[in-house]
Amino acid sequence: MTKFGRSAFTALLAGAALSLPPTAARATTSGQRAQATEGVESRAKLVQEMVDSIFSFAEPGFQEVRTSAYITGILEKEGFKVTRGVAGIPTAFTATWGDGGPLIALGSDIDGLLGLSQVPGSPQIKPMLEGAPGHGEGHNSGMPLVVAAALAARDVMIKNNIKARLMIWPGVAEELLATKAFYVKEGLFKDVDASIFTHVSSEFSVGWGDLGNTGLVSVEYRFHGKTAHAAGAPWLGRSALDGVELMNIAWNMRREHLPVTQRSHYIISNGGDQPNVVPGEAAVWYYFRERTFKQIQELYDLGNEISEAAAKATGTTVTRQVLGYAAPNWGNRPLAEAAHQNMVRVGMPKWTAEDQAFARQVQEANGFKLQPLRTEVEKISTPESRGPSNGGGSDDIGDIMWTVPTITMRYPANVPNTTGHHVTAAMAMTTPIAHKGALVGAQALALTILDIATTPSIVANAKAYFRDVQTKDEKYAPVLVAGDKPAIHLNKELMTLLRPQMEKFYYDPGKYGTYLEQLGIKYPPDAPAK
Repeated sequence: MTKFGRSAFTALLAGAALSLPPTAARATTSGQRAQATEGVESRAKLVQEMVDSIFSFAEPGFQEVRTSAYITGILEKEGFKVTRGVAGIPTAFTATWGDGGPLIALGSDIDGLLGLSQVPGSPQIKPMLEGAPGHGEGHNSGMPLVVAAALAARDVMIKNNIKARLMIWPGVAEELLATKAFYVKEGLFKDVDASIFTHVSSEFSVGWGDLGNTGLVSVEYRFHGKTAHAAGAPWLGRSALDGVELMNIAWNMRREHLPVTQRSHYIISNGGDQPNVVPGEAAVWYYFRERTFKQIQELYDLGNEISEAAAKATGTTVTRQVLGYAAPNWGNRPLAEAAHQNMVRVGMPKWTAEDQAFARQVQEANGFKLQPLRTEVEKISTPESRGPSNGGGSDDIGDIMWTVPTITMRYPANVPNTTGHHVTAAMAMTTPIAHKGALVGAQALALTILDIATTPSIVANAKAYFRDVQTKDEKYAPVLVAGDKPAIHLNKELMTLLRPQMEKFYYDPGKYGTYLEQLGIKYPPDAPAK
């Protein structure tokens, strides 16, 4: 990709993709489609309970202990073979079913975000537990969608003797961009024929080609100095914190002269112990984001160079640990086209006046642009319709996208114009908006699973696109080396402290119809938003 100008490459991509053999008409019958959609609809209660339960667990990256156990328990009861702790990650798993036919991977993220505890169903900012994590991106809704779709499709395949294999897997610690590259490294996807990922949104959409976001390296630089009395004999010490601060100053100066597509940010993860001790240990945690594999590597190399220069200037030493990696995202065209047809076939949720009222209250209360819940499926997103990208966020589904043919289906389970990674994105996530959005997403996914299982040309064309277009001139090139391991220590100390306090807020579906009912929240609130 780096050999071409972006407009020239887009034209080449479009031409190459259009030269693929056409996908055959769907072999899935109308009767089978009806069985699948009805199978999902019959599991509406399961979807609601899963959405609400996972929200209530509110577990951050690598600590999704209760969430993982809950999901795998459901899948085991349904006859899936569960393998826990895959890729050396305690909360990761695979759940497989079937014998023969294409292997279809189905995934969605399950982690929450630190500090985003929020009472659902409230349009005002109101923490459930001050300082606790929460689902401020809506990851609580994706795995319920996947489970319902997989179960419905499985039932149709059994009834109609359709051969396919399913592999359900979770996006652990996605907010840390910390696991999917390790899944790939450990070979979890080596036999997969087609991969479908789902992600919460306020729209129903899918895209193909270079999706325009950034890849990323997550790395912690640990500076090592020498302690001393900060007042009595500071000349005997070498401040590791000085190394951290000098690196940050140097990086911020260099940032001005970097391409506009880069994004980089950091936190000081260890600033020393107390002011009167020269810090012997200090650390800074960086995210380096860029648009191509080559640019990501160059940005990472520059960070390493600046860290070493800062260490030399301060008389300290520095080591580094890669905590995560994410490849740029690239959607598979034949899979996206198949999924989009089913999104259109299913259509948007039937929003009620109450749903629209709550969405408006969230927007009014938080100063967001007013926009009703969407009522139409988005057109399929293409490189031409998106236009050139100057970068932005990252998602480690990219690592799987560069390993096997993969798409991300975005489903309409949240309020338009809320802020991602913020409590406002959690407000609707146990309301009927989330339940209905996950349900239509599950129906579209179930239909797409059946199309892949019954139409061999979809898999053939998906693999041809992956081979002849996506990876023709650029290959997957992560920065991970042999010694890199998942950072499973992250968030452990925090959750050890908070989990006992959070347990009192867990949803009890045996006693309450919904989580809002358990919390005593009327939907929507009577009082108008202020």
